[in-house]
Amino acid sequence: MTTERNHIDLTALVCVLTLMVLSLYVVYSASATVALERWGSSSKLMVLHVVKVMVSFVLIIVFMNIDYRIYQRWTKRILLAAVVLLVATALMGGEVKGAARWLRFGGFSFQPSEFARFALLFHLCTLLAVKQHRIRDLVKGFLPMVVWIGIVLLLVLVQPNFSTGVMILGVSMVLLFVGGVNTGHLLLVSAGAVPALAVYMVSAPYRMKRVLAFIGFAEDTAGKLNYQVWQGMIGFGNGGLFGVGPGESKQRDFFLPESYGDFVFSIVGEEYGLIGTIVMMTLFLVLMLRGLKIAKHAQDEYGRLLATGITLSITAYALVNAAVTLALLPTTGLPMPFVSYGGSSMAFSAAAIGVLLNISSYTDMHPRWKRLHRFGTKKRPESVPAVGQVY
Repeated sequence: MTTERNHIDLTALVCVLTLMVLSLYVVYSASATVALERWGSSSKLMVLHVVKVMVSFVLIIVFMNIDYRIYQRWTKRILLAAVVLLVATALMGGEVKGAARWLRFGGFSFQPSEFARFALLFHLCTLLAVKQHRIRDLVKGFLPMVVWIGIVLLLVLVQPNFSTGVMILGVSMVLLFVGGVNTGHLLLVSAGAVPALAVYMVSAPYRMKRVLAFIGFAEDTAGKLNYQVWQGMIGFGNGGLFGVGPGESKQRDFFLPESYGDFVFSIVGEEYGLIGTIVMMTLFLVLMLRGLKIAKHAQDEYGRLLATGITLSITAYALVNAAVTLALLPTTGLPMPFVSYGGSSMAFSAAAIGVLLNISSYTDMHPRWKRLHRFGTKKRPESVPAVGQVY
């Protein structure tokens, strides 16, 4: 009455671990000057980042060993908890740069929007898997999911956190499409959501200023067009093909704001050059391809949707972050997954990767060798039994 587990997808795991190890070098270099100036120690932020990487690694191991199917019975409660945390953030969250996005507990800070985006993803996968027989029904199938998306989106926008809100909406819409909802219903929601988000985007002067700066019609407080992006581009230019070398960045010396956070990709480009940026994005590309392959071989609809959503959510963040630092998109506050300094993003992304790896262990992609005790030989199984199949 048990389901056989196989080996996890090592390629996906190696990609994530490589990114996390690379982040140790990049964050230390990018934060050294700032840490020395503020705390008198160039390794201050590095030490904190090492702790976050170690915690994230533990989370991968833990969630890798939990059967992904047990989440189905808990996703609604988890999402409700995420909504409560978002409300608490709006009412009493710590304000950073004019936005209340953090809850603080003693010396720790926590970003509920990171928790909420994965909680929503898991619950949408549950609803799509459970309601397959009526998924194309507007009232009973589609609208309940739209309501959950709308609640989370509204609470994230209230913080305000426009970039995360847009990513939540985008990933959710793609997930609904993959889940088989009526395309007409999706187009109807998009027709209303896109104009509403456009109005919201220009409703605040600083957001409007970012858009105008991106298209070249506004100046920032430093008197230069898109100062942060401009400094990031200088970093890429300094790096050239092979980079200036580890620890030799000039832009980190108070030229590039958020050099160890949202714009860490620019430091990668400066110190490791075009080759370094290609290697990093190749790791995300391989992770995306492995994630989609895991989804293709998943043993049930819930696993297929969950693997797709996790893969899309993480790799889309990486793509948008890289596009912003290369001046291909307006400036946002989205981190580079597993590389940027920050605990909430790395921890929840790591837990999600653990779930993805657990899904891979129930596919027939990496079968275990089985020992036949009667003959004392080993045999590779042709495939893994389907979920619930009796052995």
